[in-house]
Amino acid sequence: MQAGWHRQRPGKAGSAAVAWLGGALSRDAGLLPGLDVISVTEAQLLAWITPVLWPFLRVLAMLQALPVLGQRNVPARVKVGLAFFIAYCAQAVMPPIEPVPLDSALAVLLVVQQVLIGLSLGFAVRVVFAAMEFAGEVIGLQMGMNFAGFFDPLMGSQSTALGRFFATLAAFVFIVLGGHLLAIQAIVQSLTAFPVGPEPFAFLREAKPHLWGAQIFSLGLWIALPMIAMLLFINVVLGVIARVTPQTHIFAIGFPITMLTGLLGLVLMLPLLEAPFTQAIGRMLALFG
Repeated sequence: MQAGWHRQRPGKAGSAAVAWLGGALSRDAGLLPGLDVISVTEAQLLAWITPVLWPFLRVLAMLQALPVLGQRNVPARVKVGLAFFIAYCAQAVMPPIEPVPLDSALAVLLVVQQVLIGLSLGFAVRVVFAAMEFAGEVIGLQMGMNFAGFFDPLMGSQSTALGRFFATLAAFVFIVLGGHLLAIQAIVQSLTAFPVGPEPFAFLREAKPHLWGAQIFSLGLWIALPMIAMLLFINVVLGVIARVTPQTHIFAIGFPITMLTGLLGLVLMLPLLEAPFTQAIGRMLALFG
């Protein structure tokens, strides 16, 4: 009985279903001349890509030059993903961008503009970090701690103990106070202040990044000035002692006194570093918005 059931032929309903399926497959194969095909023009494709492409390049250049996030131990895929996410979220506040053919000379200039502005913003934050490290170098020189130096693998250069300490302290303060969020806000605001347009180098005339190097020395000396004044007073006192009592071995007692006074001054100075650091970060990022 089961064998006879398997040999049963399909009824009329089964034959109709097979015929309908064959007709549908024939229509999908292109046998019907009236079938429409979805087409995308180049103008539509550029209108979809360009609002995200130019902000993406600007944000990616900033993340490459930004301290902490731009270090070598941060994977490149993390930077690319974060740049795309920021560029996509910035679509709601950025001005409209005219589509530009990607194979034109203007597109090359726009790429240069985005990379230049992004790298400049990261460099502006690095100026503040360099000023903090310079302040540590000057304080260490006054304390006599610059005799010991070591190679910094992150920066790829020779560094001193206090200089490296101030740079690490600046990185911690930068993250804790939300400096990375301020940098993201500045790069989004720069899309309005310096929009993507036919004048890619207008940013250089307004921001003048070639003058930012002077901020390293002025800000570094401003931060280190209290310690410099205190250690200068200690050295003057030691000089007077050496003049009054020549038999005193001033180098034997001067170095420990200078070292202990400098360490005590650092303990009192560290809580006060937040204000000049945040002011310097805000002043540099204000150039972009």
